[in-house]
Amino acid sequence: MAEMDTSSGGGHKKGPGVKKGKKLSTRVDLTPMVDLGFLLITFFIFTTTMSQATAFKLNLPKDADKPEDQNKAKESGVLTILLGKDNHIFYYEGMLDNSNASSKFKSANFGNGEDGIRTVIMRKKANTPPDDFVVVIKPNNECTYKNVVDILDEMSINVVKKYALVDISEVENQLVKVTEGAGK
Repeated sequence: MAEMDTSSGGGHKKGPGVKKGKKLSTRVDLTPMVDLGFLLITFFIFTTTMSQATAFKLNLPKDADKPEDQNKAKESGVLTILLGKDNHIFYYEGMLDNSNASSKFKSANFGNGEDGIRTVIMRKKANTPPDDFVVVIKPNNECTYKNVVDILDEMSINVVKKYALVDISEVENQLVKVTEGAGK
């Protein structure tokens, strides 16, 4: 702890021939302070939360009485997005038949412009009742993981409450490959 040196000759006499008294010296022992510092550092290290992993928040559908009614959606409210290779995005609204494939099947990009997928989603969302709006996302085998994450980010940005990540059908996959091949 702290010590004081008090070894001086008793009285306080002034005048000639009197020796001056020694100055008192103080010495502070800092060992307990170092211990306290390490205890505080240890306490703060153990009580802090480390960085937590971030994840998507998923709103899961409510259980339906009949399992076949659980995944039904109105054809007029469905937007299907197909992801291809090299950042290619294709989409169509409603059902895709052989008779209307050429007129309904369109392409987009990840930009914000007129031909961007965000504009397509916002336009469809504005023209559809909120309870009927559903986005179906179908990546093919050549699609990158980054594109899937980017399209899921678009769902979050546009506040799309109902969307599903579904396997692409063989007919749609062939249509994507033909369209990508024609675009080069």
